[in-house]
Amino acid sequence: MRAVVRQAVRDVRTAPPPPPAGPPADPALTELRRVVDDLAATTHQLGELMLEVAPAYLSDTAAADVLTLLCEQIGETLDNDLAARRYAMAGDRRALHGTIL
Repeated sequence: MRAVVRQAVRDVRTAPPPPPAGPPADPALTELRRVVDDLAATTHQLGELMLEVAPAYLSDTAAADVLTLLCEQIGETLDNDLAARRYAMAGDRRALHGTIL
């Protein structure tokens, strides 16, 4: 049952962002968008890992207490990992503003 609920929540949270209005004329901009999309996808996966360790019912302060050691072990900053956790919960890239993206 836990796996079914986890998969359902993951499916809801990982809804793809809306596509850009039109294709950019500049191929460099197209490549940059692809790189940003890849970074966001990887960050979402990291956020899911953070949620496994510090579930969504924990506040950022309580999650920071739990995640500090993990962040040190994987070489990530706590701020970036908390932002990734918020992004995995909300699916909104604005959660990453000022940290990763």
